[in-house]
Amino acid sequence: MRNMTDKANYERLEKDVAAVKNDISALTDQITDALNSFAGTAGKQARHGYKQVRANVDAAVDDMSERGSAMMGAAQDAATSIEETLEEAITQRPLATVGLALGIGFLIGVTWRR
Repeated sequence: MRNMTDKANYERLEKDVAAVKNDISALTDQITDALNSFAGTAGKQARHGYKQVRANVDAAVDDMSERGSAMMGAAQDAATSIEETLEEAITQRPLATVGLALGIGFLIGVTWRR
């Protein structure tokens, strides 16, 4: 009788061990699937983030380039305007211009002496 009880316990224990092995195998498969899904999602998010950052940097560089071009154009316009104004002043008042140039030269010379 005891032999039958031991055999029944042994069979039940084998079934329990087999069930635990199956559960562990199923859990391992679920964890693997979850990790693969997470890795795929993380990779997609990283690529999306990289593309967004690159687009933002490109937009900022384009904006700065446009602003730089606009500033250069404004500076050239201002220089041309000043040149035209000076040319006009020199042609209208040549003696005053020569006197002003002498005065500025004198001030620069006095300043350099010190």
